[in-house]
Amino acid sequence: MSKRPLKVALLGCGVVGSEVARLMTTTADDLAARVGAPLELAGIAVRRPNRVRDLPVDPGLFTTDALGLATRPDVDVVIEVIGGIEPARSLLLAGLANGASVVTANKALLAEDGATLHAAAEKHGADLYYEAAVAGAIPLLRPLRESLVGDKVKRVLGIVNGTTNFILDRMDSTGAGFADALDEATALGYAEADPTADIEGFDAAAKAAILAGLAFHTKVTAADVYREGITEVTAADVASARELNSVVKLLAICELDPISEAVTARVHPAMIPRSHPLAGVREAYNAVFVESEAAGQLMFYGPGAGGAPTASAVLGDLVAVCRNKVNGGRAPAVSSYADLRVGSMGEARTRYHISLDVDDKAGVLAQVALVFADHEVSIQTVRQSGRGDDARLVISTHVATDAALAATVESLRALDTVRDVASVMRVEGE
Repeated sequence: MSKRPLKVALLGCGVVGSEVARLMTTTADDLAARVGAPLELAGIAVRRPNRVRDLPVDPGLFTTDALGLATRPDVDVVIEVIGGIEPARSLLLAGLANGASVVTANKALLAEDGATLHAAAEKHGADLYYEAAVAGAIPLLRPLRESLVGDKVKRVLGIVNGTTNFILDRMDSTGAGFADALDEATALGYAEADPTADIEGFDAAAKAAILAGLAFHTKVTAADVYREGITEVTAADVASARELNSVVKLLAICELDPISEAVTARVHPAMIPRSHPLAGVREAYNAVFVESEAAGQLMFYGPGAGGAPTASAVLGDLVAVCRNKVNGGRAPAVSSYADLRVGSMGEARTRYHISLDVDDKAGVLAQVALVFADHEVSIQTVRQSGRGDDARLVISTHVATDAALAATVESLRALDTVRDVASVMRVEGE
């Protein structure tokens, strides 16, 4: 192989970065054969260069000068696995301005300011790839970006956070409460010491913004995504779902309204029937359902996090970028040509499952039904159970705007005959 080596700058050497460095070294011959030229690590930017690392790389590659490494004139590709907004954004923009292509796993940055990165890549004739930013090793973004670009995507529905899926799966399979399930997830390494980004839905919301932007060719940021986490999901909610042969999952949902042509993106817990393919996604796995006009329903499933799975996606992007360098091509640009309006959560059309603790006397059901009628929300099923202080109404609705459903719940809380709105859960799937 006579072609000159392509130089790769690696920014970050944590769980993912160290696995990228390891694989680049141990599979160098295979990567060279696939690319058509050798790949060489030009340097690895870290905060503590003297830290002992069990990696088969030259210790002299480690540096604290991330900016100097990203802008070296001989660097062809910059891989960024630092995370966060800054300094990652400035480093990537500097690398792109220097003519280097970029591979990143930074979902937070892409969800907040992906448009700036794409514009910089276009201006400087460089590639920007980020398969590892959503759903780890699962090939998902490139199918949306390339394979389905000739189709019209209508909906993207999925489980994109392994930590929350593990917690909810444990609550369903063992009857554990949220706190106990979180403790187990932490002990097993699925949850960070500070799990806020996962359990409050921030991680999933960033991924939803990326998915919505690609699926609907529209600029969508994390601020456009409605977000609810799982901290309020109780063992009683999960048990109630089980009684209905359903499970509770934290879902990322991106939709195109066929009437208003508005895009909505949301992350929240929802009940789905056990017959739905997503219901069987266990432990810390991810899965995403894509619905399009021509292709129909597609499902992508696999490990959504972890050093090796995420590094697999990074290396896949690295090979694609380097092939373009060798062959003188570029990846297709990501387009936001549609520029659709991004709607609010209130416009999203959802269903609810509502449990009410009510007075045990005649006329209660009529009062409750009147509230639903006043807000033009149709009731699908009603189940009454218990007597006296245990009297309960369990109601499932037909599809309505989320704003109408939320207003219905508030009106129910105001009824004298409703002692408590015990549980409110959105419902997805048939």
